[in-house]
Amino acid sequence: MGYIQGMTEDEIRAALAPFKIQVKLDGVHLHDGVLRLSLAASRAEAEVIEPKRREMEAALVALPGVRQAAIVFTAHKAPPAVAVPPPVADILPDVAAVIAVASGKGGVGKSTVAVNLAVAMAQNGLRVGLLDADIYGPSLPRMLGLNAKPVVRAGKMLPLEAWGLRCMSIGFLVEEETAMVWRGPMVMGALNQMLGQVEWGALDVLVIDMPPGTGDAQITLAQKARLAGAVMVSTPQDIALIDARRGMKMFEQVAVPILGLVENMSYFSCPHCGERAEIFGHGGARAEAARTGVPFLGEIPLTLESRQTGDDGTPICAAAPESAPAVAFRAIAREIAARISQKAASQPRIIIE
Repeated sequence: MGYIQGMTEDEIRAALAPFKIQVKLDGVHLHDGVLRLSLAASRAEAEVIEPKRREMEAALVALPGVRQAAIVFTAHKAPPAVAVPPPVADILPDVAAVIAVASGKGGVGKSTVAVNLAVAMAQNGLRVGLLDADIYGPSLPRMLGLNAKPVVRAGKMLPLEAWGLRCMSIGFLVEEETAMVWRGPMVMGALNQMLGQVEWGALDVLVIDMPPGTGDAQITLAQKARLAGAVMVSTPQDIALIDARRGMKMFEQVAVPILGLVENMSYFSCPHCGERAEIFGHGGARAEAARTGVPFLGEIPLTLESRQTGDDGTPICAAAPESAPAVAFRAIAREIAARISQKAASQPRIIIE
């Protein structure tokens, strides 16, 4: 919820703190000095709060800009569980750990983060694969500078290799401008193919650049690829964080741990004067990580060089390893590898140098 027309959620919570209520703020609307506060409460909770309601409304009127307040109750509903089928036979037997890089929405630089984290892990000495799971908008061919078609051997595609990675994308199989007008079953079939019919070989980590959203593709990948965890990517502003929250909730419902939250485009660094400009705000992802109790993995600055190298097919971690974005990516990659090794101590191939 965050910031509501001149007041903050923390101010509302502080005004209600003396009443020691435990229910969730479900909605806040302030217009012309009239504040309407919705509390998600069960019937039993509403009965306990009702005697205090008038006093609570009076406490809210004391907030700046509020001349009238009304508290209403909405039915509390637990989030529905997502039915995940039992795991099928392991289709990635030689992959020690699979991690998803996800965002819940497009436009936050998730693919740039996925590519550079994979390159950074490879630079740290790990055997790394990178799967572009975005069937409708594959970006790995352009970002990795690859335009060849995979070779098929013994019924399996051989991943292409670049920057120390073994890579696969639907973009290797179709022309760059081809529109993938596919329905769900075809998308699921393509994802299953790129997981199980690719000769990935022995890998320490397979990084999956997830498609945006929280639908069938994400659930299929979570179930089929036995994810060790998910890395959530967001820009600092509230509108992106809303979708990151949805993405984290989806992974929680399919029992995939959140390895941490990355703030991409945390600030812009001018290539001419070096001045820092926080064009999307700053610190929103760190605050969200603290609020939700997930690890905050780090901030990635937005630079002209990182955009250029991505368009040119050379990830910033390879093109400019001492640049600020590359240094940040390597630090985050080390943190992720450490978290994977803690979760899978029996898999000694996940190591930190």
